[in-house]
Amino acid sequence: MTAGRLRLAVFLAAAFFAGCGRAPEKNTLTGRAGETITLPKAIDTIISTAPSNSEIIVGLGLGGKIIAADEFSAALDGINKGITLIDFSYPDGETIITLNPDIIIAAEHNRTVSGEDPFRLVGEAGIPVVYIPTSDSIEGIYGDIRFIAGLLGAEEQGEALVAGMKAEIDAVARKSAGITERKSVYLELSPPPYLVSLGRKTYLHEMAELIGADNIFAGEEGWFSPSAEAVISRNPDVIITFLEDIDTFTADVKARPGFEHVGAVLNNRVFRIDANSASRPSQNIILALKQMARAVYPDIYDAP
Repeated sequence: MTAGRLRLAVFLAAAFFAGCGRAPEKNTLTGRAGETITLPKAIDTIISTAPSNSEIIVGLGLGGKIIAADEFSAALDGINKGITLIDFSYPDGETIITLNPDIIIAAEHNRTVSGEDPFRLVGEAGIPVVYIPTSDSIEGIYGDIRFIAGLLGAEEQGEALVAGMKAEIDAVARKSAGITERKSVYLELSPPPYLVSLGRKTYLHEMAELIGADNIFAGEEGWFSPSAEAVISRNPDVIITFLEDIDTFTADVKARPGFEHVGAVLNNRVFRIDANSASRPSQNIILALKQMARAVYPDIYDAP
């Protein structure tokens, strides 16, 4: 038997015995993408494949149930140290089956990186895999929290998490309601030579609106690549980036050809917001929301 066939045989055998060892009682529900999901009655061990999902699980008080995760999730407070790290773009099915989790909570981007379902064989082995699509709105994030809470039998904790978010957002919205001279903002996700910004149908655009700012690319939709000329011509009052670990961002923006005439540069209104809280659709977007608010309107949002 070749090494490849031996590996496949071990994989299928592990899948068979893992399936045989599962409790016969099941629970069926509809997933976020409309698919039918069959779950075991009790979920005590979880594999989480994205930090946004892991943050929600931790927020529900269930981080201790995560037994394997991506490297970013594993670094979160509330998750046990030393858990198994897995490459979820190209997961090792044998390792996952050996861990025998009750559920895998995956993200839609796990599926698109490889162009196919990376957990197909694991799912066929009897381990339920639930995909959470990337939400494009704050309301969608509420839905993600409630859905994951429902999966894990933590509905009350989920409602409490959503209620806490809503209270924080309402506090920001009350202050923005009194803004009469709105500032324009340019939100940058990637620097030159491949500029990336965003427009409508993204929760970051919604957050800009919540703080009382006008996204200069509100006419666009989703993530897209603008030209430097398009940014300059719109002359934003404030420039915000969500790039991670780029301490020279402000100096880099000021050095870009033509940007020396942009109001945000002239008035030294170029800021970097916490990348993790901005890029992960979970309850922790509140940190990015508050940082954005203080960057654009320091006199209003720094006030009690």
